[in-house]
Amino acid sequence: MKKYLKFCALLSILFFYTSCRQSQSEARKIIIHSEAKDVVTSHGPEWITRNTIQDRKNIIWIASFSGVYRYDGKSFTNITTKVISTRFFSLLEDRKGNLWFGSIGSGVYCYDGKSFQNFTTKEGLLNNEVTSIYEDKKGNIWFGVSGGASRYDGKSFRNYIIDGDEMNEDQTGKTFPNRRPYEVNSIIEDKKGMFWFATRGNTFTYNGKTFSVFSRNKRPFKNVRSLIEDKKGNIWFSGADGLWRYDGNTFINFAQNFTGYIIEDKTGNIWTSSQRNNSQIWALLRYDGKSLSDKKPSVTEIALEGNGLFGILEARDGSIWFGSMKGVHRYDGATVMDFIK
Repeated sequence: MKKYLKFCALLSILFFYTSCRQSQSEARKIIIHSEAKDVVTSHGPEWITRNTIQDRKNIIWIASFSGVYRYDGKSFTNITTKVISTRFFSLLEDRKGNLWFGSIGSGVYCYDGKSFQNFTTKEGLLNNEVTSIYEDKKGNIWFGVSGGASRYDGKSFRNYIIDGDEMNEDQTGKTFPNRRPYEVNSIIEDKKGMFWFATRGNTFTYNGKTFSVFSRNKRPFKNVRSLIEDKKGNIWFSGADGLWRYDGNTFINFAQNFTGYIIEDKTGNIWTSSQRNNSQIWALLRYDGKSLSDKKPSVTEIALEGNGLFGILEARDGSIWFGSMKGVHRYDGATVMDFIK
């Protein structure tokens, strides 16, 4: 009888065990415990920095090719350097407080503050190059990857594959261990529940059943790098064709130069990273929200950097953070600070 009770207790523990505060996936998972001490430094990453977020505790998290850094307002901590060797690209804090770190080549890592849980094609992720992460209104986590997107509901993955000019859900369990064309750069769900996918190929909308190519004058929006929905419900696109706004009926082009990332700040200003006059010099630009009703709004150039500016964040103190080939930078409204040695 005692053996039977012990056996039942063991089954109960296995049944109720969860990791990263998610339901236990039916697929195999790899748990990487961070037993090594984190590396605390006075400077941030000094290599390519793609994205930056701020969590609910006001901690700044930075995805760079030299690791994931945490900034508490005083010092930087590389939390991955001793446990994971990969290039990090994308970030998300989900509604449960878990942090998701997308990598180039090693899938995605879920971090609960103590340990890392790695999801790759072996667990059902479509591809191991994770260039964007998004949480929808239902709490599903979407991963934009090379060749399409994966949706994770806490138990399993549903995958959506880009095949030329089309995007469709895959029912076969197919995954792509190697790099694929048409990576998904940005995913959003708008106020009406429509999903938008920006890719190196077409831009797609998804109503929960079917995907459609999004076009302007019968010409698909191609090579879009970033999508946002502003406070008024307008959809903004940035990419090879510049910066565009769509209000549901009409399109307005605000810039023709290649444009990377977009955010809207608390006061309605639009911030972008853009090539300057089609050169290799990039600029951080602020479009004045009060003049956005004009086709030529007031634009302020904040910073210049060669070879690229990447993900933009407005922190709760109003400062603007952005990444570059040389690390992470912060603009406090007057000066730009570089966190390098």
